[in-house]
Amino acid sequence: MGSSFLDLFSNDLAIDLGTSNTLIYVKGKGVVCNEPSVVAVQDAEDRRRRRIVAVGIEAKNMLGRTPDSISAVRPLRDGVITDFDVAEEMLRQFIKKANTRRPSFLKPRIIVCVPHGITEVEKRAVRESAESAGAREVHLIEEPMAAALGAKLPITEACGSMVLNVGGGTSEVAVISLKGIVFSQSVRVAGDKMDDAIVNYVRRRYNLLIGDRTAEQIKIAVGSALPTTENLAIEIRGRDLIHGVPRAVTVQEAEVREAIQESLHQIVELVRTALEKTPPELSGDIVERGITLTGGGALLRRFDDYLSKKTGLRVILADDPISTVVMGSGLVLDQLDALRDIMMH
Repeated sequence: MGSSFLDLFSNDLAIDLGTSNTLIYVKGKGVVCNEPSVVAVQDAEDRRRRRIVAVGIEAKNMLGRTPDSISAVRPLRDGVITDFDVAEEMLRQFIKKANTRRPSFLKPRIIVCVPHGITEVEKRAVRESAESAGAREVHLIEEPMAAALGAKLPITEACGSMVLNVGGGTSEVAVISLKGIVFSQSVRVAGDKMDDAIVNYVRRRYNLLIGDRTAEQIKIAVGSALPTTENLAIEIRGRDLIHGVPRAVTVQEAEVREAIQESLHQIVELVRTALEKTPPELSGDIVERGITLTGGGALLRRFDDYLSKKTGLRVILADDPISTVVMGSGLVLDQLDALRDIMMH
């Protein structure tokens, strides 16, 4: 079935449906779409009559800048679908963008990454969204497994590998051995929580109101888990909460570090719990191999050094942390028969 006659006419896809970003891998083509999971919606009294105005990067650019009649919606929260209709339309638009390669006679087979421990109801929501968006067959794979595959860890061998995926909505840690997840746990603390913490810090420290987008820009521009040698700083603008007028302030890297400290601490605690719950034989493998770090949150400066310092273990940053999960799902797509048993049923 792996390369049947039908496959010649189908554009099979792997989708990393994330809280912050959605990435799509097309078989034989690689990652063709990496866009924010944001949809701009024209509001209506009846939710079903809402009109989609923009999707992805175009919609994200509207965040905080729309008239009252248009709202920018993120249809996923903490890695799961919270707005079914909007998620379906977003998927449909992304799949359309990804499939412009050539006209397809067949609907694609789609593999979607989902968090480990997802409920049956949530699984059904993902499957139905993908089917309604135009899939002929939908397979689900757990994110930690996809991340481990994408990071080229030896998941089929009888040895333990630990992967920590820090996304937008959740941070998830997993210990994998013999094509199975031995232990996995997640916390709803990741990139978004860090952005919230920055918003709150700037409000407290400077009496300045900033939006989520500005907070994210601060995190990307000057955020770090440990001090850098560069003493980074960024000038930002927001609304003065006392006088109500726009004002500019300069934020230093040390301030951002202080703001996100609690989030970082919770992610370290997640890893410590996983290490405590890992069977002794596999613990030895992890001490030897270290922890592999993936996901967009892994790009925070010196995060790997911070984790290493707090756990005493080697931390390996994946080559392309943002694409690791979708690349792993793409591998499953390319070797569907050989890797069918690692997918969720």
